[in-house]
Amino acid sequence: MRVRILRQDDPTSKPYWQYFAADVSDDMSVASLLDHINFNDDIMDENGNKTTRIGWECSCLQAVCGSCAMVINGRPSLACDTFLRDLKGDVISIQPLTKFPVIHDLIVDRTSISENLKKTDIYIGTYQKQDIKNRKKKEREHEHQYTSAKCLKCGLCLEVCPNYTSGTNFFGAIFANDCYLVSARNKEKKKETKKIFGKHFAAGCSKSFGCMDVCPVSIPTLSSIAKMSR
Repeated sequence: MRVRILRQDDPTSKPYWQYFAADVSDDMSVASLLDHINFNDDIMDENGNKTTRIGWECSCLQAVCGSCAMVINGRPSLACDTFLRDLKGDVISIQPLTKFPVIHDLIVDRTSISENLKKTDIYIGTYQKQDIKNRKKKEREHEHQYTSAKCLKCGLCLEVCPNYTSGTNFFGAIFANDCYLVSARNKEKKKETKKIFGKHFAAGCSKSFGCMDVCPVSIPTLSSIAKMSR
């Protein structure tokens, strides 16, 4: 199997493609593939030239933490949840997310995600129990809140979003879902949160909804947007 990886030594150096040959099973994930390439002390590219270990992030390896987010064969994905048998073509292409500054190889700086939440104070604070008398409506609302709260902050939705650039003004689907959670769980912050939602999401979203296509936990962002806009 031939693998090409877009590498970058540090934030100031130029990126370059490097090719590797890997004799691995189709049942392996991309995360396992990267581990396989990095396994030996002496790492060689496909031409037999000695090189350094590939820099990439991981933690749970179970599609729960979101650390291993990267672009695989042109699609933003989690490396631990993407399997070789599902990839097409003779060459597997791996590169870092393009919407965030590169730190080293496949490792990027996603600080902007948390910083945007902090500077707009999109945090629940004191939880307030919802007073919903209709049982079915209460169950639906609880289910949606639970699903929205599973966001990994991995950045895949921002990578695929045509409107998200550096996160300076438009904050993307992650922000929209968090705004929904805050407005639903804290009545005191609901009015201000709706204003912030309008400024940093609603005013810039073109509704391509690619965010829902790549979300590893299948968050229904459209529902969050609808609930915030009604």
